[in-house]
Amino acid sequence: MKKVYVIGIGMGNPGGITLEGKLKIEESDLVIGARRMLNAFAAENQKQCDAITSADIFAQIEKSDAQIISVLMSGDIGFYSGAKKLRELFVLNYGSFLGNDEVCVSYVPGISSFVYFLSKLGLPWEDVVPVSLHGRDNDPVQELRKHAKLFFLTDSDNNTVRKICQQINDAGFGKLQISIGEKLSYPDEKITTGKVEDFVNVEFESLSVIYLERKAQNDCEFLNFKDTLGINDEMFIRTKVPMTKEEVRTVSVSKMNLKDTDCVYDIGAGTGSVSIELAIACRKGEVYAVEIDEEAADLIGENKAKFGLSNLHVIRGAAPCAMKNLPKPDKAFIGGSKGNLKEIISDLLEKNPNIRIVANAVSLEAISELTGLIKHFEFEDTQVVQMSVARSKKLGNYNLMMGQNPVFIVAMQHSNS
Repeated sequence: MKKVYVIGIGMGNPGGITLEGKLKIEESDLVIGARRMLNAFAAENQKQCDAITSADIFAQIEKSDAQIISVLMSGDIGFYSGAKKLRELFVLNYGSFLGNDEVCVSYVPGISSFVYFLSKLGLPWEDVVPVSLHGRDNDPVQELRKHAKLFFLTDSDNNTVRKICQQINDAGFGKLQISIGEKLSYPDEKITTGKVEDFVNVEFESLSVIYLERKAQNDCEFLNFKDTLGINDEMFIRTKVPMTKEEVRTVSVSKMNLKDTDCVYDIGAGTGSVSIELAIACRKGEVYAVEIDEEAADLIGENKAKFGLSNLHVIRGAAPCAMKNLPKPDKAFIGGSKGNLKEIISDLLEKNPNIRIVANAVSLEAISELTGLIKHFEFEDTQVVQMSVARSKKLGNYNLMMGQNPVFIVAMQHSNS
């Protein structure tokens, strides 16, 4: 029976491989892996095969007459490893990731950069969330919103240490402490610790790793912000600019049927309270807050920074003109139109005929215009909700219900979407 060992070699330094892994390699007739791994771990008299992709590795295993084969994988075989795709090929061709009657597959774990780096920092890792940005589109700021302790794998292209630091700093969290590991396990290993803002213009080695932790309440105000709809009104930075209140905002956003990857416009964004809710809900998408009033646009920027939302973009100007160069929207919320409601809806439909639009109206004239436009644009999938909200207010020894202005919430979409 042919034996195949899938071995995690650690981060690259030959001294970092486990004894079990070392012994399995020594007994092998064939060693498969990237050339740098073969140079470090295979003996000169051993048969070697330079292969990187899972498909190439599997092909070499299949055609080789060697009875004992070692496959070398960097790091640990269970941590963002190429071993995952290789397992899938074993299952597809052998019926099991452990092989079949002719091929026996075994797995030898290695030391991952995650475990190694946190050990070097003297930290436990059971509550640290690992995130790979290596060739991925994960947003580090959104991850920071959700988790207090994070480990990042970077890459040399779009997600370098410098770019990640810039994103976090731009979101308003440059004071956070960050630790960066370079060339881990090698003699010239380097670990740097400081504030995020200190490294926005510093270049680090490719494939470095990062550890970030929110240690105190004042590190990131959004520690107490929830990812569900309905952020408390008092959490927003406010002036005299009108703001969609919590209850109305919650129902309005719920009517948009959002996906986390959606591109959404918030037209007439005001303080940005709806924009903030949208950006949190669409954490893998993009939100464009269109606002003509300069004071309001500045306020949206302040709230964006407070909530740490890098996927929220403030667009200054009047709709629909300000929307001209924006990407195709999946959904749109209209909180204000400055008399251009028909033109705005027309422009949205031109960009995406299947877009879902939710608009709020507080006057009878506005709801009359909206119902007229539903007929004009021949929306079939429509819903109108009228909300009357009352909140309790303590006056002396009594709690009285104080009514707010009734609001109409109108959702519209073509039914063939």
